[in-house]
Amino acid sequence: MIPDEIDRVLLRELQRDGRASYTALAEATGLSAPAVRQRVQRLRDEGVVQIVGVTDPMALGLPVMALIGVRVDSDVHEVADRISELSGVIYVVLTAGSFDLFAEVVCQEPAELLAVLNDHVKRVPGVTRAEAFTYFGIHTHRFAWPGV
Repeated sequence: MIPDEIDRVLLRELQRDGRASYTALAEATGLSAPAVRQRVQRLRDEGVVQIVGVTDPMALGLPVMALIGVRVDSDVHEVADRISELSGVIYVVLTAGSFDLFAEVVCQEPAELLAVLNDHVKRVPGVTRAEAFTYFGIHTHRFAWPGV
């Protein structure tokens, strides 16, 4: 599905404020509120947009964050599935380059990060190497994407 211009307006507005009312979205698009509701539901059903609350890990008591680069010698999808199940892992992406996948991890303390890395990620069958890149802080975190 390729979004049309009205879909793009809805997406921009929802990126700016995911709690915007259908009435406000209708004003931005020139459609009726029921028509907007139907379009937003279609965008959700087709997986184009998810409307979620975004949290700040530090504000939730999770000040230790890291990106873990993982090299794999077997099916990367199976390894990604296993790593996705680990406590503290908030996303996993498949990549090209020197790592086969990256996992982002949030923890309460450094010892917890060490346990995730050493006791869990490195023990997943197929993992040949895992390297942690600890975050000192989040510099930029955008939710509005260009082209929408």
